[in-house]
Amino acid sequence: MWENEWEQLSEKDREMFARIVNILMQKTFIVRDEVDPRSKNIVINRDYRFLERHRSLFQRYLNVIGWDIQLDAHSGVAALYNRYEYNRKRIDKNTTFFLYVLRLIYEEQMEKLSIHKEVMTSVGEVVEKMHYLGLLERKPSDKMLRDCFSTLKGYNIIERLDGNWTSPETRLIIYPSIIFLVTNEKICALYDQLGQEEALGEEDEDETPGEDAFD
Repeated sequence: MWENEWEQLSEKDREMFARIVNILMQKTFIVRDEVDPRSKNIVINRDYRFLERHRSLFQRYLNVIGWDIQLDAHSGVAALYNRYEYNRKRIDKNTTFFLYVLRLIYEEQMEKLSIHKEVMTSVGEVVEKMHYLGLLERKPSDKMLRDCFSTLKGYNIIERLDGNWTSPETRLIIYPSIIFLVTNEKICALYDQLGQEEALGEEDEDETPGEDAFD
């Protein structure tokens, strides 16, 4: 039972355990290599290392309340899943599009990297690709950019290196947690959806591409 392992923890480690469980509940993902908020350098996340050391305790505890935790040592991602599909976050269509485009950029850059490096992009590159794919018809408002990027940052999908969410030059790190949220199958489904909408658009010019495509 997890209680036996819990009893062996120091008071400090128990506090850390409780804090990390709450972070997982709030953010879904914890990444091993993260951006330090002060130096803006990539550093090892102590929370991930603690979770890694006490993996069995976290798994046993979370299983009791209907949650499963997955640790991927290769990508350095801890992900939390609910076995009953409760507590699911429903994001709006614009944020969904931003998420999928970030996933496409992540995949494209990973194919070019010969060694493990962080995937970096910019606000301008993301918006440009969205226009290219037909996911945006006009320049996104500052509010849209702030809302969408802030939501994804809140789930440890991206981190901002400099600037603000509305500046095209602002650099972003895309964390590997994105591959657990948007699978290759979902990427293919997006391309299929866009292809179908493009075909329909040729038949009906009044139809808005991408409208209500995702929940």
